[in-house]
Amino acid sequence: MAAQTEESDTAREQTKAEQDVDQVRQRAARDQKRLDSGAVTSPKDLENLQREIVSLAKRQSDLEDVVLEVMERIESVQERVAELTERDSSVQSKIDDATARRDAAFEEIDGEVATVTKEREVIAGTIPADLLGLYDKLREQQGGIGAAKLYQRTCQGCRQELAITDINDIRAAAPDTVVRCENCRRILVRTAESGL
Repeated sequence: MAAQTEESDTAREQTKAEQDVDQVRQRAARDQKRLDSGAVTSPKDLENLQREIVSLAKRQSDLEDVVLEVMERIESVQERVAELTERDSSVQSKIDDATARRDAAFEEIDGEVATVTKEREVIAGTIPADLLGLYDKLREQQGGIGAAKLYQRTCQGCRQELAITDINDIRAAAPDTVVRCENCRRILVRTAESGL
Protein backbone atom coordinates (compact mmCIF):
# COMPACT_ATOMS: atom_id res chain seq x y z
CA MET A 1 0.00 0.00 0.00
CA ALA A 2 2.82 2.39 0.91
CA ALA A 3 4.62 1.57 -2.35
CA GLN A 4 1.44 2.13 -4.37
CA THR A 5 0.89 5.46 -2.60
CA GLU A 6 4.49 6.45 -3.35
CA GLU A 7 3.96 5.45 -7.00
CA SER A 8 0.81 7.58 -7.20
CA ASP A 9 2.52 10.57 -5.56
CA THR A 10 5.53 10.29 -7.86
CA ALA A 11 3.26 10.05 -10.92
CA ARG A 12 1.54 13.28 -9.84
CA GLU A 13 4.94 14.89 -9.33
CA GLN A 14 5.96 13.81 -12.85
CA THR A 15 2.75 15.21 -14.36
CA LYS A 16 3.31 18.54 -12.56
CA ALA A 17 6.96 18.72 -13.72
CA GLU A 18 5.94 17.95 -17.34
CA GLN A 19 3.27 20.67 -17.19
CA ASP A 20 5.89 23.15 -15.94
CA VAL A 21 8.18 22.23 -18.87
CA ASP A 22 5.27 22.71 -21.32
CA GLN A 23 4.47 26.15 -19.89
CA VAL A 24 8.09 27.25 -20.23
CA ARG A 25 8.26 25.87 -23.80
CA GLN A 26 5.06 27.68 -24.80
CA ARG A 27 6.27 30.94 -23.31
CA ALA A 28 9.67 30.59 -25.00
CA ALA A 29 7.92 29.80 -28.31
CA ARG A 30 5.71 32.92 -27.95
CA ASP A 31 8.72 35.08 -27.15
CA GLN A 32 10.68 33.63 -30.07
CA LYS A 33 7.71 34.27 -32.37
CA ARG A 34 7.54 37.89 -31.18
CA LEU A 35 11.27 38.23 -31.74
CA ASP A 36 11.11 36.66 -35.21
CA SER A 37 8.05 38.69 -36.26
CA GLY A 38 9.87 41.99 -35.95
CA ALA A 39 7.05 43.47 -33.89
CA VAL A 40 9.52 44.50 -31.19
CA THR A 41 11.66 47.36 -32.50
CA SER A 42 13.09 48.93 -29.39
CA PRO A 43 16.68 47.78 -28.80
CA LYS A 44 16.08 47.63 -25.06
CA ASP A 45 12.92 45.51 -25.53
CA LEU A 46 14.78 43.27 -27.97
CA GLU A 47 17.60 42.78 -25.48
CA ASN A 48 15.13 41.99 -22.67
CA LEU A 49 13.28 39.56 -24.93
CA GLN A 50 16.52 37.79 -25.88
CA ARG A 51 17.55 37.58 -22.22
CA GLU A 52 14.15 36.14 -21.32
CA ILE A 53 14.44 33.53 -24.11
CA VAL A 54 17.89 32.49 -22.79
CA SER A 55 16.53 32.43 -19.23
CA LEU A 56 13.53 30.33 -20.34
CA ALA A 57 15.88 27.90 -22.16
CA LYS A 58 17.88 27.45 -18.93
CA ARG A 59 14.66 27.07 -16.92
CA GLN A 60 13.38 24.53 -19.45
CA SER A 61 16.64 22.56 -19.21
CA ASP A 62 16.45 22.56 -15.39
CA LEU A 63 12.82 21.43 -15.45
CA GLU A 64 13.61 18.68 -17.96
CA ASP A 65 16.31 17.44 -15.58
CA VAL A 66 13.68 17.35 -12.83
CA VAL A 67 11.34 15.38 -15.12
CA LEU A 68 14.11 12.86 -15.87
CA GLU A 69 14.91 12.46 -12.16
CA VAL A 70 11.21 11.94 -11.35
CA MET A 71 10.89 9.43 -14.23
CA GLU A 72 13.83 7.44 -12.82
CA ARG A 73 12.22 7.47 -9.37
CA ILE A 74 8.85 6.38 -10.70
CA GLU A 75 10.49 3.53 -12.64
CA SER A 76 12.17 2.35 -9.43
CA VAL A 77 8.91 2.65 -7.48
CA GLN A 78 7.00 0.76 -10.20
CA GLU A 79 9.53 -2.07 -10.05
CA ARG A 80 9.12 -2.18 -6.26
CA VAL A 81 5.31 -2.18 -6.57
CA ALA A 82 5.50 -5.03 -9.10
CA GLU A 83 7.82 -7.03 -6.82
CA LEU A 84 5.62 -6.45 -3.76
CA THR A 85 2.47 -7.28 -5.72
CA GLU A 86 4.06 -10.54 -6.86
CA ARG A 87 5.12 -11.37 -3.29
CA ASP A 88 1.64 -10.48 -2.04
CA SER A 89 0.09 -12.78 -4.64
CA SER A 90 2.46 -15.58 -3.65
CA VAL A 91 1.67 -15.17 0.05
CA GLN A 92 -2.08 -14.98 -0.69
CA SER A 93 -1.79 -18.17 -2.73
CA LYS A 94 -0.09 -19.91 0.21
CA ILE A 95 -2.76 -18.60 2.58
CA ASP A 96 -5.52 -19.85 0.27
CA ASP A 97 -3.82 -23.25 0.03
CA ALA A 98 -3.38 -23.50 3.81
CA THR A 99 -7.00 -22.43 4.36
CA ALA A 100 -8.24 -25.07 1.92
CA ARG A 101 -6.14 -27.77 3.63
CA ARG A 102 -7.35 -26.60 7.05
CA ASP A 103 -10.99 -26.69 5.92
CA ALA A 104 -10.50 -30.18 4.46
CA ALA A 105 -8.91 -31.33 7.73
CA PHE A 106 -11.82 -29.85 9.71
CA GLU A 107 -14.28 -31.72 7.48
CA GLU A 108 -12.35 -34.95 8.00
CA ILE A 109 -12.18 -34.41 11.76
CA ASP A 110 -15.88 -33.57 11.93
CA GLY A 111 -16.62 -36.79 10.03
CA GLU A 112 -14.46 -38.80 12.42
CA VAL A 113 -16.11 -37.15 15.44
CA ALA A 114 -19.56 -38.04 14.08
CA THR A 115 -18.50 -41.66 13.46
CA VAL A 116 -16.84 -42.04 16.87
CA THR A 117 -19.81 -40.40 18.60
CA LYS A 118 -22.19 -42.91 17.00
CA GLU A 119 -19.88 -45.81 17.90
CA ARG A 120 -19.65 -44.52 21.48
CA GLU A 121 -23.43 -44.28 21.75
CA VAL A 122 -23.74 -47.91 20.61
CA ILE A 123 -21.07 -49.12 23.04
CA ALA A 124 -22.33 -46.92 25.88
CA GLY A 125 -25.74 -48.62 25.52
CA THR A 126 -24.13 -51.95 26.49
CA ILE A 127 -22.32 -50.66 29.63
CA PRO A 128 -24.02 -50.51 33.02
CA ALA A 129 -25.23 -46.98 33.84
CA ASP A 130 -23.24 -46.71 37.10
CA LEU A 131 -19.96 -47.69 35.36
CA LEU A 132 -20.67 -45.29 32.49
CA GLY A 133 -21.41 -42.53 35.02
CA LEU A 134 -18.11 -43.21 36.83
CA TYR A 135 -16.22 -43.19 33.51
CA ASP A 136 -17.80 -39.89 32.42
CA LYS A 137 -17.02 -38.31 35.81
CA LEU A 138 -13.38 -39.46 35.66
CA ARG A 139 -13.07 -38.35 32.05
CA GLU A 140 -14.21 -34.86 32.99
CA GLN A 141 -11.79 -34.71 35.95
CA GLN A 142 -8.82 -36.20 34.09
CA GLY A 143 -8.73 -34.05 30.96
CA GLY A 144 -10.79 -36.32 28.72
CA ILE A 145 -9.29 -39.69 29.71
CA GLY A 146 -11.40 -41.69 32.19
CA ALA A 147 -9.85 -45.11 31.58
CA ALA A 148 -6.29 -46.16 30.84
CA LYS A 149 -4.56 -49.33 29.76
CA LEU A 150 -2.50 -51.21 32.37
CA TYR A 151 0.68 -52.04 30.46
CA GLN A 152 3.55 -53.94 32.09
CA ARG A 153 2.35 -52.90 35.56
CA THR A 154 2.25 -49.21 34.55
CA CYS A 155 -0.90 -47.09 34.25
CA GLN A 156 -0.85 -45.50 30.80
CA GLY A 157 -2.97 -42.61 32.11
CA CYS A 158 -0.51 -41.21 34.67
CA ARG A 159 2.55 -43.24 33.53
CA GLN A 160 3.16 -44.44 37.10
CA GLU A 161 4.21 -47.99 37.89
CA LEU A 162 1.80 -49.53 40.35
CA ALA A 163 3.01 -50.83 43.73
CA ILE A 164 3.34 -54.58 44.06
CA THR A 165 0.44 -54.69 46.56
CA ASP A 166 -1.81 -52.92 44.04
CA ILE A 167 -0.71 -55.35 41.33
CA ASN A 168 -1.50 -58.30 43.66
CA ASP A 169 -4.97 -56.85 44.41
CA ILE A 170 -5.65 -56.41 40.68
CA ARG A 171 -4.38 -59.91 39.95
CA ALA A 172 -6.73 -61.33 42.59
CA ALA A 173 -9.77 -59.36 41.36
CA ALA A 174 -12.38 -61.06 39.18
CA PRO A 175 -12.12 -60.29 35.42
CA ASP A 176 -15.35 -58.27 35.48
CA THR A 177 -14.36 -56.21 38.55
CA VAL A 178 -13.71 -52.53 37.90
CA VAL A 179 -10.17 -51.74 39.08
CA ARG A 180 -8.71 -48.28 39.41
CA CYS A 181 -5.24 -46.76 39.50
CA GLU A 182 -4.27 -45.75 43.02
CA ASN A 183 -2.31 -42.75 41.66
CA CYS A 184 -4.68 -41.07 39.19
CA ARG A 185 -7.94 -42.93 40.05
CA ARG A 186 -8.63 -43.77 36.38
CA ILE A 187 -10.31 -47.06 35.51
CA LEU A 188 -7.65 -49.58 34.51
CA VAL A 189 -8.16 -51.72 31.43
CA ARG A 190 -6.47 -55.11 31.86
CA THR A 191 -4.99 -56.91 28.85
CA ALA A 192 -2.55 -59.76 28.21
CA GLU A 193 0.23 -57.12 28.29
CA SER A 194 -0.66 -55.86 31.77
CA GLY A 195 2.13 -57.86 33.41
CA LEU A 196 -0.12 -59.57 35.90
